[in-house]
Amino acid sequence: MTDVTIAAVSGRREKAKAERRLKIVRAARDLIRETGDTNLSMRMIAQRAEVSLATPYNLFGSKRAVVMAVLEDERDFLHRFMSLKVDNAIDRIFEANALGAGYFIQDPDFYRPLWKALLDTNGEDDTGLATPERLAQTRAAWRSLLTTAQEEDLLRRDMPVEMLERTMSHLGNGLMLSWAMGTMATDELLPASGLGYALVLYSAATPAGRVHLDRQIARYRAMSTVRD
Repeated sequence: MTDVTIAAVSGRREKAKAERRLKIVRAARDLIRETGDTNLSMRMIAQRAEVSLATPYNLFGSKRAVVMAVLEDERDFLHRFMSLKVDNAIDRIFEANALGAGYFIQDPDFYRPLWKALLDTNGEDDTGLATPERLAQTRAAWRSLLTTAQEEDLLRRDMPVEMLERTMSHLGNGLMLSWAMGTMATDELLPASGLGYALVLYSAATPAGRVHLDRQIARYRAMSTVRD
């Protein structure tokens, strides 16, 4: 067999593997949406994907890895975030929040069970689906946004970015927990998180930053008033 033939065969195998992987991810996504549960059996996933029971294990290794792949497959957040057109770092923070909330608002039946799993600390490593790597990436992304706001003199430089990010994270996780458990309506997510983040940042804002935050506060108060 020539090198060209070997490469062609290898290419076909990789393509077939990618197609099976996509079928499994789509099957798991559909089952999560239908059942409202991320605790799927590999047999259920394999049957829905029309592959052998061994295939999900061979391609992913575990149910947890399949669910993580579903979560990653659903999110084109980074690409969309990088395409945001905003004039300042404060507005960029709120556009990033709105972009993230948009996923949950558009498909709550899918994302509610995923967030229950993300917030469940009874699983491996006491982090649910939120692996240490994922948590670190999320923290770094928000801290970068806050640092940029300081560099633009919209947030005071004497306020530790880590403290601001941690406070916003606690607030956001609390809201997501309420939503995942069904005690917060989906249409409350964006105004509640937006207003909460604005109030957290207000105490750390410069006069220039408060101009932008006043606008965000008015925006989210109006959304809440309309809903009420």
